[in-house]
Amino acid sequence: MDAPATGTGRAPVVLAAGAVLWLPGKPKPSGRLGRPRIAVIHRPKYDDWSLPKGKLDPGEGVVEAALREVAEETGFRCLLGPELPAQHYLAQGRPKEVRYWAAVPTGGAFRPNREVDRLEWLPAGKARARLTHDRDRLLVDALLAVLGAKPVRTGEEPRVRERWK
Repeated sequence: MDAPATGTGRAPVVLAAGAVLWLPGKPKPSGRLGRPRIAVIHRPKYDDWSLPKGKLDPGEGVVEAALREVAEETGFRCLLGPELPAQHYLAQGRPKEVRYWAAVPTGGAFRPNREVDRLEWLPAGKARARLTHDRDRLLVDALLAVLGAKPVRTGEEPRVRERWK
């Protein structure tokens, strides 16, 4: 919930929403799924690699905002799955709360735009390494936990367990 703008001396909380957009790996001969791939985006304004997210528009709900932001930044429509841990941090001196979901694309295509000039689909370990902020790496770990994949260790890539086929 937003902190009051006046009377407490605290700035209101900036509310945002986004998703960890992922694709399942191809089935292996064993019947298990291969490595999930995660969309990471490059934002030229900040020269960083991140996950799609953005501020809520006035009167907009968090689910609507997550869907809109993913579409705006990646070009993909998506289906939201389980909610992942919210992130809380300071952005330009103001408290920010970002709610995230696991999401799979249902259509669309990436086209570079003013906010995002590159998108890469990477296996989880490479996505973690590419991401600029530790808080985004924690979301990759949370997605892997939701998928039932083993955590990423140096030099390894997770495989999704058969039960998530």
